[in-house]
Amino acid sequence: MERNNLYPVFLKVSNLNILIVGGGNVALEKLTFLLKSSPDANVEMVSPMFREETIALADKFAIKMNVTPYSKSYLNNKHMVVATTDNIPVNEQVYHDCRAQNILVNVADNPPFCDFYMGGIVTKGNVKVAISTNGKSPTTAKRLRQFFEDVIPENIDDLVKNLNEFRKTIKGDFEEKVETLNEFTKGLVNKKDAK
Repeated sequence: MERNNLYPVFLKVSNLNILIVGGGNVALEKLTFLLKSSPDANVEMVSPMFREETIALADKFAIKMNVTPYSKSYLNNKHMVVATTDNIPVNEQVYHDCRAQNILVNVADNPPFCDFYMGGIVTKGNVKVAISTNGKSPTTAKRLRQFFEDVIPENIDDLVKNLNEFRKTIKGDFEEKVETLNEFTKGLVNKKDAK
C-alpha cells in the first residue's frame, strides 16, 4: 500500500504573509477555503482580473488586491504562496520563484509543483481535523470532511474546555499528567464503543 508521507501542521496564518496569484474560480475557491478555516488570515492577491465574487469576499475580509500581472516582486516578505491561474507558464514561474526564495508554494492542481496541499478541514470550536489524500483525490477529502462534520458532536468544544480546566488541577510531573489524562479520556472512548 502506498503511504502518505506528508507532515501535518496547523499554521497561525494571521502571523504569516500569504499571496494568492490569480483571480478566477480556483483563486476564489482557495481564498474561501482559507478564510473559512482562518478568518484572520493575512492574505494578498495579485491578478490582472478578479471575479466579482472574489472582490466581494476580499472586501469583506480586507484582503489587499493588486489588479496587475504577477511579478516576482510580489513575493517580498511572503511566507506562503498559492498559484491558481489558468496560465501554466505563470504558475510554474511562481513555483520556481518561490523555491529560489525558500517560500512555501502550492500550484493548484499540479502536485509536483506543491510544497503543501490544502486538504479538507473540519472545525468544531477548538477542535480542528485536517484530511489529506496526498493530493490524489480532493473529492475523497471533501467526502471525509462531510463525514467527520456529521460524526463529531457539536458539544466537543465543551469537552475540550473542561479537559483543559481539569488538566490545570492535575498534580505531578509531565508523564503523570499525561497518564492521568489518557486514563480519563480512554473512558470516554470506551463509553462510545460500548454503544
